[in-house]
Amino acid sequence: MTQSYDQIPETALDWHRQGKGAVLATVVETWGSAPRPVGSQLAISGAGDMEGSVSGGCVEGAVVIEAMEALETGRAELLEFGVADADAFAVGLACGGRIRVLVEPVGQVMPVAMLEELVQARAARDPVAYGVNIETGARRLLPGDSARLAARFRSGLSGFEGDEFVAIHTPPLRLIVVGAVHIAQALLPMARLAGYDPLLIDPRPAFAASPRFPGETIVEDWPDAALTEARPDARTAIVTLTHDPKLDDPAIVAGLASPAFYIGCLGSTRTHAKRVARLTAAGVPQDQIGRIHGPVGLDIGSQGPAEIALSILAQMTAVLRRGGT
Repeated sequence: MTQSYDQIPETALDWHRQGKGAVLATVVETWGSAPRPVGSQLAISGAGDMEGSVSGGCVEGAVVIEAMEALETGRAELLEFGVADADAFAVGLACGGRIRVLVEPVGQVMPVAMLEELVQARAARDPVAYGVNIETGARRLLPGDSARLAARFRSGLSGFEGDEFVAIHTPPLRLIVVGAVHIAQALLPMARLAGYDPLLIDPRPAFAASPRFPGETIVEDWPDAALTEARPDARTAIVTLTHDPKLDDPAIVAGLASPAFYIGCLGSTRTHAKRVARLTAAGVPQDQIGRIHGPVGLDIGSQGPAEIALSILAQMTAVLRRGGT
């Protein structure tokens, strides 16, 4: 079972190639309790097909009308909508807000070659940003190693950089868990709900039995080999749970060799001190050891597997969104 990855740019490109015509509508700014976050997209075909959402249903009808007009005129439009309290309540919010939506017809203001390159990058799990200067109309793709956008690529949050709106396209978050233990049974489904695509690694058949983790992707291999194969990227969190240095330590070394944004290791303060000593003796630099979150998870007084899993996921979120600890 894997985390779904929105296919909205891919859908728009398919509709354009089929000759239907296609428009991409993107939320570029919000105020108040907007129903959908900045960067949310809706694809509309010339036949009226829709994929995605910019407002949870509040203003989609108006956006579709504007999209059809944009296909006729070949011009982009920057729309602003107020989401009334009653409409907001209907989609689950307590109060309304305002949103701005950029409407771009594909093959007219949005170059097809640029959209194709964007789709190719997404398929390859390469982070990429689509930039639109609202004042000049200039459009460009920015690579995932852009230093200016490092914070945005890390968090996955789209937004304005001066006059340029930057839509961030990052691969789905991944969580690699080493150790098919009871905490993993709680952590994996929690992580999926938070948007992660989990992978479980454990070479021990008794632990990695699929009935214990229904629907999960399980790799029965030594953790260092499995991690090398998985190729963790900057959108990957790694958590070791086995309490066995023969399994955890090679996984940690492999994880530290990757750009994974989070590496957390289960164990007490005393256990972690011994772990640090082993890694130091093995020649792992101190600055790399400092990347490890151990004992893993936020200190919320967790008791039991579910609460420990919750503390781990909370710490992963803090590191991802704010660079916190």
